[in-house]
Amino acid sequence: MNKIIKKASQAFTGAAALATLSAGKVMALSVHDGIEVAKTDDMPSSLIGNGGVVDTITSTILYVLGFISVIMLIIGGVKYALSAGDAKAVTDAKNTILYALIGLVIAILSYAIVNFVVGLF
Repeated sequence: MNKIIKKASQAFTGAAALATLSAGKVMALSVHDGIEVAKTDDMPSSLIGNGGVVDTITSTILYVLGFISVIMLIIGGVKYALSAGDAKAVTDAKNTILYALIGLVIAILSYAIVNFVVGLF
């Protein structure tokens, strides 16, 4: 009896998986058609490439990260100038400057890497 229930359960699971995959294929086609209908002339035509969605999103995020790094660099410089010789304040200011520079370098390198990888596609 347990074997029959197990086989029936497996058959039902297989049929449900097949139905789900078929429905997913139909939904994917309808979503793609909907995107094509909703697209305007000023929308990017591709996801990848110059002016694509991926390029726009990554550029925006990386510009924001670079801007934040520069702001933190300025804040670290001001903290260093206003530390008045206090050893802890000087150390905190140097750490702020160091981490801001590391963030700036990472933002620049990630921008270069993303553009290189997107350029390959």
